This record gives sequence, structure tokens and C-alpha cells, in this order.
Amino acid sequence: MREFDYDLFVIGAGSGGVRASRISAAHGAKVAVAEEYRVGGTCVIRGCVPKKMLVYGSHFAEDLEDARNYGWTLGKETFDWPRLRDNVLADVDRLNKAYTTTLESNNVESFLERATIAGPHDIKLASGKTVTAKNILIATGAWPSMPDIPGIEHAVSSNEMFHLDSVPKRLLVYGGGYIANEFAGIFNGLGSCVTLANRSERLLRGYDEQIVERLMQISISKGIDIRLNCQLERIEESEDGTLTAFDTRGRPPIEADVILVATGRKPNTDGLGLENAGVGLDQKGAVKVNDLSQTNIENIYAVGDVTDRVQLTPVAIREGQAVADHLFGGESRIIDYDMIPSAVFSQPPIGAVGLTEGEAREKFGNVKVYSSDFRSMKNIFSERAERSLYKMICHPVTQQVLGLHMISPDAPEILQAAAVAVKAGLTKQAFDDTVALHPSMAEELVLLK
Repeated sequence: MREFDYDLFVIGAGSGGVRASRISAAHGAKVAVAEEYRVGGTCVIRGCVPKKMLVYGSHFAEDLEDARNYGWTLGKETFDWPRLRDNVLADVDRLNKAYTTTLESNNVESFLERATIAGPHDIKLASGKTVTAKNILIATGAWPSMPDIPGIEHAVSSNEMFHLDSVPKRLLVYGGGYIANEFAGIFNGLGSCVTLANRSERLLRGYDEQIVERLMQISISKGIDIRLNCQLERIEESEDGTLTAFDTRGRPPIEADVILVATGRKPNTDGLGLENAGVGLDQKGAVKVNDLSQTNIENIYAVGDVTDRVQLTPVAIREGQAVADHLFGGESRIIDYDMIPSAVFSQPPIGAVGLTEGEAREKFGNVKVYSSDFRSMKNIFSERAERSLYKMICHPVTQQVLGLHMISPDAPEILQAAAVAVKAGLTKQAFDDTVALHPSMAEELVLLK
């Protein structure tokens, strides 16, 4: 039998890759991981973690405003973007070191350089060294997808938004997904004049339409200019640095100091050498895998966003653990992708699990919908007419909860616990039988009519 340098070689040290590496090593495997940028991956380095901190920072604008109505006398407020930015980046450094330490403490060998596949068992490092592995795991994540239009080089992706020199006076966000809505809310809160332009007629596809409509209403009331059915044709830069975006319909152009393109992410497979091992890709460039995250090549696996199944960090972590347990722990487990909770950290945030009303009606017909449209107690002293909305979608016969959808302060925090009930297949009656925790926003879940 052929001898290999490693039992498992992981390409990509994001959430899925790190988990797979650590668990495999704990099972006794000899493991190495290669990462060309920084250990931690998109979520930790340039995604959900630093972005959530920016959400916190931007929301203080409203909190400080509301504080006066709660009796606080404040001085003149000023905002220091470099301080927030640098504090966020410093915490990214901390997390990068923590992930690196985790690998080291579990005896995982790390190569901080690019790695590509040279064959079914062969990995070539950027330094020129070639190593072999019995099994290979691809965990390279996804990368922002930029449209092919003239002047796109003047725009930035979400990667660069964490490193801006200053808060732009005018920001154009091009896109309608969670990244676009989150950054629109962040910089609106920090004082930018924000325009959100989307190619289609609705934002946040996949989320409940009524919840999305509520977010749009609130966003517009906060000063965000939302333009739908806006397909950019080109971007031009003037001598003073002003960027001008033109759309295909010939409507008045949009001027901005920064243009953020957030029109989607693509699997990060370009240049990985997958063809050298015969690894199959789909039309989007994602690695095709079976229920065990195994590719068409028996000893090569892939997890996380590079497979374009469910692009969520907790999902990548579970997939990475499952691969490690399958290969070295004697346990083959298939990941359950049903009823996965998700959130949009917009302002206010959205939490969702299960079927939307539209999806449920298409599948089950005349479903039961219960809702609560209310103003949260925290906002009673606010001058903003911001209302929360909770929706529960139930089976027309059994009353099993098929979906929960919320937009309100702290919606994701509340939804996480409620998602357990939905995953467990509980009925509306189980919620009704639970005594309300008063006064709280969460109590609306057991008072839905």
C-alpha cells in the first residue's frame, strides 16, 4: 500500500476546515491544513463576526437619541470611524490567533500559503513543495461575485468595507441580499446617505415577503433610498473621485463616494487544480458532493460554501465535523438541512426558520397564519414609528408549526430558542399552552392570533 505524508490534508482554514482538522486530529489522524490568507475564514475575518460588530457600533446612533427620552442628558456626540474600524480589526486579529492556537494545540500542521491539487492524493504548495495525503478536504469557501460591467474596478466588495479610510458621505449598495441590507443599515446608522439598488423587484429572496416588506418600509423611513429593478450598466469616476452609476433603463444616474457591490458570492474553486484529480463541479463552479460531503473522487471531500449547499457558518462546521467523524471516528452521519434558522442583521434584524407563507401555501394549500404586529416596549419613547412583526405558519390540519418569521429588535436572539420548537415538530397548541414571559418581546410568540 502507498504511504502518505498525511491522513488528511485540508485546503482552507475557515470554520469548516478548522473543525474538520481539529476533530480528525483528535481521532488520531495525522492532519495538515493550508490557508493562503488568514486562519478563521470568511465569517471570522471578513464576514459575519466583524460585520455584527459594525451593526452594534452603528446602532448606538439610535440608542443615544432614545437615551434622552429615558432621562439621560448627553453632551455633543461625535463618531470616530477609525476607532471602531481598528477595534473591529484588532478583534479579528485576536480570533485569527485563537483559531491558529486551536490548530496548534491539536497537533495540526499548518501551511500559511496557497495549496492546489496536483492529483487525487497530491497537493502542491505555493513554496513549490509537494505533499501527499490519503484524504483531501476542500474547504475554500466562497468569494464575492462582481458583475462584468465597464468601470467595475471602481467598486468594492464586502471584503473591503471593513478597511475604509472614512465613512462615505454617499454610499451606493448594489444588491438585495443579506449582505447588501446589512451594510446599508450599518452605514445609514453611521451617517452616510445610502442608496440601495437591486436588480429585481424584491429584496431578500427566500425570506417571507411580508417580513421583507416591513423591512423596506422601516429602511425607507430611516432615510435609505431603495431602487428596485435597477440593473447597473456602467460606473464612471470623475476627477474629484465621485463615482457615477448608470442603469440600463436610462434613469437619472446615482452619484456616490463608495459603491459596494453585493450581488452574490461564488464558490472559490478557480485555480485550485481540481481538474488534476477529476473532481466534478456544477455549472456555478461549486464542488459536487454526496450526502457524506464526498466528491466523485472517493478520497476527496468538500464542505462549506465551496459546495454551495447552505452558505452558513454553523452548517460548514457541522459538515466538517461529519467528515472527520466519517473518516476517522467510525461514525457516518448525514447532515439534516431541514429547518435551519437564519438571520439578517439589518436594522431591525430578521430571524427566520422553516417555510415562508408563500412556500407553505404552495406545498400545503390553505395554511394557517398567525401574527402579531406590535411596537416593542424599547421603542415606545422613540420618535420612530417602527413596528415589529412576528408570523407563525402552521399546517392546515395538524397545526404543526411549519415556519416562524420575525422582524424586531433582538429577533435572532429570540428565534434561536423558538427554532428548537419548530425543529422538534411542535404545534401551535404547544406555544399556546406556554405561559408568557411578561413583559418581553418574546412573549408575542405564545400570544399569536
